[in-house]
Amino acid sequence: MTPFSTRLNTILLGLLTLAAILAAASAHAETAWERAHPRRDQVLDRTQHLNQRIARERRERELTPGQAHALHGEVRQTRLEQAAMSRANGGFITKSQQAGLNQQENAIRRSIRP
Repeated sequence: MTPFSTRLNTILLGLLTLAAILAAASAHAETAWERAHPRRDQVLDRTQHLNQRIARERRERELTPGQAHALHGEVRQTRLEQAAMSRANGGFITKSQQAGLNQQENAIRRSIRP
């Protein structure tokens, strides 16, 4: 190998390593909104997970259409309560509000599949 090709290989390897590190970091990066509203983000992530789980259980025929509809309604109500609480608190929810919403989501989770 010539000194030029060795140097070129070293530069390419460095660029590939940097690209891999940046790709991994961006895959786990939070948005600015998520960093500014960690409590709301946690509640909304759980809400999304519950809706996905209800849909999966419905597809697997563990829930009837009526049960799935009712559970989606409960999840929607929790999301709407979170939105109302945040409007009342300048875009944020308090720790106690988050705890109450988590209790509601826990009850929904338990009723999906005992």
